[in-house]
Amino acid sequence: MKNAWRFGFSTLAGTVLVAGALALPPANTHQTQDGQQAAAQTQSVSGKIASVDQNSFTLTVAAGSSVSEAQQPTSATTMSFVIDKNTTVEGKLKVGSAADVTYRQDNGANVAISVHVAP
Repeated sequence: MKNAWRFGFSTLAGTVLVAGALALPPANTHQTQDGQQAAAQTQSVSGKIASVDQNSFTLTVAAGSSVSEAQQPTSATTMSFVIDKNTTVEGKLKVGSAADVTYRQDNGANVAISVHVAP
């Protein structure tokens, strides 16, 4: 009778252990596709600052300017950028100054990651 209790208890404990292990989410050892896309969406552009607001600025990008992802503008265009709490700005945002901007797109808006303004 003692052996039957031991066998029953061991079976029950093993079942609980297996059920608990199956209930855990799988470990992610690979980078997700979203993480790879986020890293690939970072872009850079250079130009002259056309206007500055409290939380945004506009950059005039000339033809032949360095735009990443092989997107070369055909003529001078303007691009607007949002500045958030994570944006790092080196120098002072001033109309007419040259600037290099690293940015990402978020819900259709260009969010500046870093801005380097030439003195």
